Amino acid sequence: MPSMPLFSQRSKKQFNTSGKMKLSWTPYDLQLNHTFTISGFSRTTTPVVLIKIGYDGLEGYGEASLPPYLGETQASVIEFLKKTDLSGFTDPGHIEEIMVYVDGIAGGNTAAKAAVDIALHDLAGKMEGAPWYKIYGLDKYNVPDTTFTIGIDSDEVVREKTREALGRFNILKVKVGGADDKRMIEAIRSVTDLPLAVDANQGWKDRHQALDMILWLKEKGVVMVEQPMPKQDLDNIARLTEESPLPVFADESIQRLSDVERMKGVFSGINIKLMKCTGMHEAWKMRKLAYGLGMKVMMGCMTETSCAISAAAQLYAGMDFADLDGALLIGNDCFKGATLENGKIIASDQPGIGVKPVKELTFGR
Repeated sequence: MPSMPLFSQRSKKQFNTSGKMKLSWTPYDLQLNHTFTISGFSRTTTPVVLIKIGYDGLEGYGEASLPPYLGETQASVIEFLKKTDLSGFTDPGHIEEIMVYVDGIAGGNTAAKAAVDIALHDLAGKMEGAPWYKIYGLDKYNVPDTTFTIGIDSDEVVREKTREALGRFNILKVKVGGADDKRMIEAIRSVTDLPLAVDANQGWKDRHQALDMILWLKEKGVVMVEQPMPKQDLDNIARLTEESPLPVFADESIQRLSDVERMKGVFSGINIKLMKCTGMHEAWKMRKLAYGLGMKVMMGCMTETSCAISAAAQLYAGMDFADLDGALLIGNDCFKGATLENGKIIASDQPGIGVKPVKELTFGR
């Protein structure tokens, strides 16, 4: 697989690469279909900032999704974008060069940076006239089933959410990490015997109790465990992973490319999320490095529109697990892109990340 896109001379000749890119944005609030509860907090909305980069008659779209635990807000993203001056770059296809500049504007702000990265990939793919899965050399149908997430809730609501998923998904993801873990699993098992993944969101504090829970979960048809213990407790996580009969994946313990190597020997695999790693360019590198280290890889998401989900869908073919249901959890998706087909998120064949707005969006500065 190529490490960088190889743009054709045919495409280059079609565009005036001496033009300037114009960046604009709009805040948007995602409305969740159900109250979403994980170990630690609940919410009914997720704020995002949608961005657009115009260039030579084309428009590239991007998104920053901002769940509270990321520490970014619509205001902080917009403040970052105001500092982002793309006028010194004449070709959106120079993504690596541009993202080095963007990453250097300020520390953190990974979701804001991801929004710019996604929009650049959308533009560059449109210039090439190809979706990114083709540029990466991937088979868009060679993808794992996406999980459908069921948050911590009452038995009645858990059973309702489970029934909603039947016939659409082939694996469910259950939020655990507290006193109600076994009750949650039993409520789901009263409805279906579909395979389950569990995400403890750092909720288990004792390694021995965590192992006991994993052994019980395996008997209940669970196939993987995500972030079982606090993100800094790597020694205990490493011992738990060694003893666990199920693969253990890092989520909160990993953010960016620089974190991947120290996860080897601690977790079985890593969960890559665009909002944490600054976008597609770094996600692609994380994927390659993790596989080179003999680790498993999954593609994850926040609650997002089909814009960011479609971007992730372009690069996750061949991965081991996927959690790309973010746009399916909201009632006001404003983009059309990747689609759910037989339990899998399938990338669009449209060029770029493959999205089109389905609502009128007013972008400004």
